[in-house]
Formats: sequence, C-alpha cells, structure tokens
Amino acid sequence: MAALIVVGIIVLILIANAINILQEYERAVVFRLGRFVGIRGPGFVLIIPFIEKIVRVGLRVVTYDVPTQDVITRDNVSVEVNAVVYFRVMDAGKAIIEVENYLFATSQIAQTTLRSVVGGAELDELLSEREKLNKQLASIIDKETDPWGIKVAMVEIKHVGLPTDMQRSMARQAEAERDRRAKVINAMGEYQAAEKLVAAAKLMEQSPITIQLRYLQTLNEIAAEHNSTTLFPIPIDLFKPFLKGFTGK
Repeated sequence: MAALIVVGIIVLILIANAINILQEYERAVVFRLGRFVGIRGPGFVLIIPFIEKIVRVGLRVVTYDVPTQDVITRDNVSVEVNAVVYFRVMDAGKAIIEVENYLFATSQIAQTTLRSVVGGAELDELLSEREKLNKQLASIIDKETDPWGIKVAMVEIKHVGLPTDMQRSMARQAEAERDRRAKVINAMGEYQAAEKLVAAAKLMEQSPITIQLRYLQTLNEIAAEHNSTTLFPIPIDLFKPFLKGFTGK
C-alpha cells in the first residue's frame, strides 16, 4: 500500500512537471538536455519531465523608464534628461539564448544611447527638434538589440532639466524676443498709418475743396462733443469757393 502511494506521488509530480499552460502573450523556449529544441505555445504545452526544460518569455510591449542622465551637450550646457522606451520580444529564442538578461541589457543600451545622442546635440536642437532625436534614439537602440530578437517600437524624451541660471537666461531671452516683436508690430502699424495719411494728403491736394469740407466736419464734431460756446478762427479762403459760385466768377 505504501509503495502505491509513493508511486502515485511520483506520477503526480511527473504530470505536474510535464504539463504547462501558457497565456496568449507567452511563449515557451524549450531546452532538451541543455540544447534548444524549439518554441512552443500558447496554450497547453507538454514536456518530458527532467529531460526538457522551458523558459517563459512574454511578448507584450515593455515600457522602460530610462533613469535621469546627467549629460553635457555639444555646446557645453549641463542638462538632466530622461526618456521612456517601448520595446517587445519578437524572437523568444534569441532573447533567451543570445543575451543573459534581455531586459537589463536593453535598459543599459537605452541609457548609454541617450547620453551619446544628447551629448552630440546642441541645447537649441534638444529643445526644438525633440522628435528628430526621438527617431534617432529609436533607430540606434533597435539596431543594437536586433541580434537579441528585440524590436524597439518608440523612444520618447520626457524631460529636459536645465540649470537655474540657464532657465533665467532663457526667460530673459524670451522676454526680449516678445518685446522685439511688439516693437516691430507697432512700427508696422505706424508705417501703414503714415502710408494712408500720405495717400489722403495727395487726394486732398488734387481737390482743395475736400480740405475745407474736412475742416467743417472737424468743427461739427467738436461742437457736438462740447456744449459750451467755442470761437474758431475761420480763414477767408474757406469762403472763396462759395463766393465764386455766388458771383459766377
């Protein structure tokens, strides 16, 4: 009876070691006596106990947050930069066989590449052409991790930290740029107004009666705004057109 119990326990242990259930996003890298024999899954996977061994590998996209790196840009500005890398395993066999720990290896490649790319760029490029640097980072990291069966989908620079004095300098520069634009807009307005006045003066020069009519209109506007009696000197030339029309000369 005891022997049957022992045999039953051994059978249960063998079955437990032989049967494996893998999720849809998992693959099993199978080794038989230490040799790679294939990739299995997902679902029900049966192996030979104590002869075969499996290593589970997830195929979902991994989001790796690159720690903040202290970098000196090409124009000698010290900045703190961090990023996020999105990658996934495309070949489970290579990810296990070609590198000891593909997660750690990819993270180290991401950190060194971030320092290298940012160090080769100027500060203005880092602030204004971030999309270009993101593509460059993704291309380099993907090329380095391709032999491990890793595909880098995207790299995004999240934050660029500047020294305090540099922040103040950039704030002053931005304020000066806003003042310059305001002055240019004001100058353009004055220039356009002057053009209109010159055009109006030329038009009035062609027809002197318009000057006198404009003068009368101005008096009318002043009288409407002020109720008190106001005396205005009226030049005699103002009445010449009317006198000529009356006398017929």
